[in-house]
Parts: sequence; C-alpha cells; structure tokens
Amino acid sequence: MNVLVVGGAGYIGSHAVRALAEGGHHPVVLDNLCLGHRGASEGFALEVCDLMDRSRVEAILRAHQIELVMHFAAFAAVGESVVDPSIYYGNNVVATWQLLEAMRAAGVQRFIFSSTTATYGEPKTSPIVETTPQDPINPYGRSKRIVEQMLRDYGHAYGLASVALRYFNAAGASLRHDIGEDHHPETHLIPILLQVALGQRPHMTIFGDDYPTEDGTCVRDYTHVDDLASAHLLAIEQLKPSQFQAFNLGSGTGSSVRQVVEMARQVTGHPIPTQMGSRRPGDPPQLVADIGLAQSILGWRPVSSDLETIVRSAWNWHARHPRGYDDRSNSAGR
Repeated sequence: MNVLVVGGAGYIGSHAVRALAEGGHHPVVLDNLCLGHRGASEGFALEVCDLMDRSRVEAILRAHQIELVMHFAAFAAVGESVVDPSIYYGNNVVATWQLLEAMRAAGVQRFIFSSTTATYGEPKTSPIVETTPQDPINPYGRSKRIVEQMLRDYGHAYGLASVALRYFNAAGASLRHDIGEDHHPETHLIPILLQVALGQRPHMTIFGDDYPTEDGTCVRDYTHVDDLASAHLLAIEQLKPSQFQAFNLGSGTGSSVRQVVEMARQVTGHPIPTQMGSRRPGDPPQLVADIGLAQSILGWRPVSSDLETIVRSAWNWHARHPRGYDDRSNSAGR
C-alpha cells in the first residue's frame, strides 16, 4: 500500500516508516518538523506540512494516491499537558479531526492511530486489559481518548476502518537502522539517564519514592520501539470497514524507575547520580499491559522488549549521536 505516515520524522513514526518499507509498502512521511527531524526520514519521501492545513493535506493524499494513514503526530508530555492543556487539545484533537476530514475528502478509509495507556488513568487492576474502563487523569490521556471516540463515530457514520494501538512506554533504538530517540527537551526516563551517563546532565531526578509499589517508585511497562513498529504492520491486516479496534502494546512486564536506573548503570558502566524530587502531577503509580489480545488477534510478539535490550540499544544510539540528529537546527521549536 501507499501509506502516509503522519509524524513519520519523529521517534516511533520513523521506526514504523522503515518497518513499512521492509514489509513491501510505500511510506510517505508527513511532518511539520515541530518535534521531528529530517535526518529521521532520510531516504524517504517527506512532505513538510501541518495538519491544520487541511487543503494541503488533502492534496498530498491525492498526489501520492494514499490508501492508508498511520498517525503518530501528537504531543505526549504528561506534565506539560497538565500545565498547558490548550496545546494538547489543539494538536492532538483538533489537528487529528482536520486529518480525518482531509482523508474523508480524498476517499481514504483506513487509519491506524498511535494511542496510549494514559487513556486508562489509574486502573484498579493490573495488568491492564483493553476492556479496562478508560478514565484518564491528565489532558494528554483525555486528548487520546477523545480521538478514539472520534474514530468509533467516523466508522459508524462514514465507514472508516481504524485501529488504535495503545502504547505503554516506548523505548530503545532501532536494532537495524541508525535511528533513535531525540526530543528537545527530553522528558523520557531512559534517554535522560543516558544523557547523565554522557555528562550532558549532572544527575537524574526520581519523581517520587512514596508510591504504593515494591520500591516506592513508579512502575512502567517498557516496549522496544522496533516491536511497536512491527505491530503497525500486523494491524493493517485487521482493518475492517466501519469497525474500530483497540490493542494494548507492551511487554507484559513492569519495571520500576529504580530498576531502570540500575540497568542503565550496568549497561553504560557509569554511576549515573540521582536525586529525589516530588511526585509529578498526573503520574499513576503502575501501568503494566495485558497483551493477550494483540497476541491472539494480531499475532504480535514483543521480541526485543526485555529491559537490557531496550537500554543497550538506546545507549548504542546515544553514544554514537550525543547531540541527536545532525539537522537539529532544521527542526523548528514549538
């Protein structure tokens, strides 16, 4: 298929682009380079465009004869969404609606959406299944839940075939390609730890050690980005007219912040100093996936999502690219 990868110059999107190409598809990257990087889309067609420019998005869909859209272009910092929810509802909800309307005008009826475990909020049971009530506790999670509802409604009214893939914590760097994680500013745990190991930060802050978990720090389910990318290819086969489906993507195993810190020390050989900070607003104590549905329906298996492989692959990339992508100056700030 001809696939438009929205946000394909970003972290997860760039990995999906390569998985699509390896799977025999023809990816076209659409990115406004607000958070993405030209270097992450090197070798692939790149359309620099904002989703709010609906007429241009429609023209791109028609020009490339797009048959399927994968949507990765979202803001995803939980703390920022609490402080400034406006930009999250604008970018994650309104811009997605503009994309869906451009697709409808161009006759594109297949859609795979990058969703999140944040739609579940603070679930009362663990691991989390897809039928767990969605009760997000921060604007980021609420913005993703709203889009999921939009997809259900567009399926019912307009015949849209859609799949939402609810990521737990994406992590690591490609095991086959020279791409990785490069955010400015960086908010994700593993890259921050590696920046400390590289001497780019003096220490890493642990936000809260009084959670109801084994060591008091937050527990998350880390999933290798290559495994996430492979799930998107499998999801293509599950797209059915007028239907919306959702799948959890995780490793099925939780790791605490302290466990990740220790793994980073082991992999890098650096001491990686830490300091304690207060809890961040909107952080649930524990999020671990039940991935049985993705295994049984998609046939998906996370093969690279053990914590050591994740951290080692990220370290290999960051050690080679201590300043991230060389074209960083070409990426406009938000």
